[in-house]
Amino acid sequence: MKLLRACLLLILFYFICITDCATFRFASYYASHMVLQQKPSQAVIWGYGEVGASVTVSLYKGPETILKKSVAINDDAGVWKVLLDPVDHGGPYWLLAQQHYQKDITDLALHDILFGDVWLCGGQSNMEMTVSQVFNASKELAKAADYPNIRLFTAALEVSLMELDDLAKVDLQWSVPTSENLGNGEFTYFSAVCWLFGRHLSHQLKYPIGLVESVWGGTPVEAWSSKRALQKCGLSHHEECASERSMYTGEMAGPCNYTVLWNAMIHPLLNMTIKGAIWYQGEQNTGTNTDLYNCTFPALIEDWRLSFYEGTNGQTDRHFPFGFVQLSTYQKKQQNDNYPVIRWHQTADYGYAPNPKMNNTFMAVAMDLGDESSPYGSVHPRDKQTVAYRLYLGARAIAYGEKDLPFQGPFPIKFEVFYKESYINITYDQQLLITSLSDRIFEVLCESMDETVDSWSPVAVTSACSRVVTVCFKGCSQISGIRYAWQDWPCEYKKCPIYSIQRKLPAPLFVKYFKK
Repeated sequence: MKLLRACLLLILFYFICITDCATFRFASYYASHMVLQQKPSQAVIWGYGEVGASVTVSLYKGPETILKKSVAINDDAGVWKVLLDPVDHGGPYWLLAQQHYQKDITDLALHDILFGDVWLCGGQSNMEMTVSQVFNASKELAKAADYPNIRLFTAALEVSLMELDDLAKVDLQWSVPTSENLGNGEFTYFSAVCWLFGRHLSHQLKYPIGLVESVWGGTPVEAWSSKRALQKCGLSHHEECASERSMYTGEMAGPCNYTVLWNAMIHPLLNMTIKGAIWYQGEQNTGTNTDLYNCTFPALIEDWRLSFYEGTNGQTDRHFPFGFVQLSTYQKKQQNDNYPVIRWHQTADYGYAPNPKMNNTFMAVAMDLGDESSPYGSVHPRDKQTVAYRLYLGARAIAYGEKDLPFQGPFPIKFEVFYKESYINITYDQQLLITSLSDRIFEVLCESMDETVDSWSPVAVTSACSRVVTVCFKGCSQISGIRYAWQDWPCEYKKCPIYSIQRKLPAPLFVKYFKK
């Protein structure tokens, strides 16, 4: 009995020790194999410890000490936070954190750390699709081993009614890419768009890339937005919604309550220094606050930027680059009229990015990538390679300042209406590649006596040369507007009528109203 009691006391003492030791730890997304943001920014390292203790963080390259910094834990929650000195890209490094509390010293170590650029990937199911779901999946998965300097991290699907300081759970801790973690089932980790985008960057930049995935299928922009962002668009953060089945797959959609994903899956990341973000979302907002998306999406971008800037003590750029995918297609026969509306609102109603309301942004047009036979539903096209490549071009131009790099399709800069001859000349900002003279993709709004009548009518392209497209109209004495590709499914796969002559980038949709 005495022996049993002694053993129980020993076990109890062991667990008390383990519990006490566990109070000193890194935040959830610090682990071996991670990528930290390179210079000129300073990477942030933070975690939890004993109030009143001091923490020393040291960075090593082999036996060589690169830097050493100390901080006292004065926060009531026991949070400690250290800003490393700027470090050039490369590695591997290893990091040692030591807590000095009373007479005890506790060590924590991370190994195989790289410095490079960290990109956050967000959105809903088209960002959530894994590499195993895209075209040529087996070939893409086989390339994983060729990119050991890309590192992957995935936040778990969690909701919260309050802003969390740390992630409640991690689905994929920092890892070297493998065919297993890139192709782990359907709509799980790891995002195909995120991976393919990062792969392009790694190949071009020749240094480490960290990819952080925080996505949930079937979710509206409001769920990813803070109270502050929603209030800018006149939305109350108290709004709740009933869980419904997805309009696309018939399965249960993701959480739609306002702020719950911001609280649980974005707010905990704010202390992480990042280079930029890419985003693929909007399908769910074709049925939720559609007319507000020209406010809610730009507000989300600006709020994320301010929040990461504040969370990293100014180390994440206040206007960090933000790329997004303009919605692809959904239904070919029974079209969803809100798809072109959301595409337009994704650009704050300018039609292109960057623009005066969305600085330092870049856009991948995807309306020519429809995939009617996708086994995941036509709303989930499998050509994520083209999506990622178009995002990559935008990143090179906007995030990395590469001059004279074509990264977006042609956009009109001048309209001339000739009523006598019944035609309109549309001048674009770059040379055009015309694949067909469509008779339906352009439409004009003919002024009507009855203002309630929607009188948009298709008009034919009669000629195109260099930068000018000519469309012919009939029977209209006064034209109020013209628009292009204003349909859910405007063209067949990679066969829209207008592309850039360089890079073959599709012209985005537009609508232009003429002053009376």
